Amino acid sequence: MVVISLISVNIIPVVISGLTIGFTLDMWRGVLKVLPLLWVVVLAVVMLTRKPAMWLTGLVVRKGDSFRAHIFADTLCSVTLISVILTIVGAWIGTWSLTTEPLRNFFHIWPSNFMIALVVEALLAQPVARLVMRGHHRRVDLRSGAAAQAA
Repeated sequence: MVVISLISVNIIPVVISGLTIGFTLDMWRGVLKVLPLLWVVVLAVVMLTRKPAMWLTGLVVRKGDSFRAHIFADTLCSVTLISVILTIVGAWIGTWSLTTEPLRNFFHIWPSNFMIALVVEALLAQPVARLVMRGHHRRVDLRSGAAAQAA
């Protein structure tokens, strides 16, 4: 979860802000200022939406479906729920103001936020995280095998 959230938090807000107000050095600095708070909020939102996302995934895929189908459905359901919340909360954090603007413009803003998040998650964050975890488990297995042989 840490790998995915770090990749996502460092890419998604930059792209969304850049498309909203323009890609400038000031925009990037502004995003960097809110990244620590945003990362904590993203982790909290991921934890809060995990069970509902798993329930939604269970409605879409069945036991015999492929691993890729399960991963894609889980990503789709998770990104949908997370992007709904962060479209509003992320705007509040990014602007440091609690206004109704994200609520009033939700249906205009959310589709692009959702697509940006889905592309980043499905094509970058999730595959990189799986690669990191595969390497981690390989190292753990090698250590376990070496310890068992030594004993």
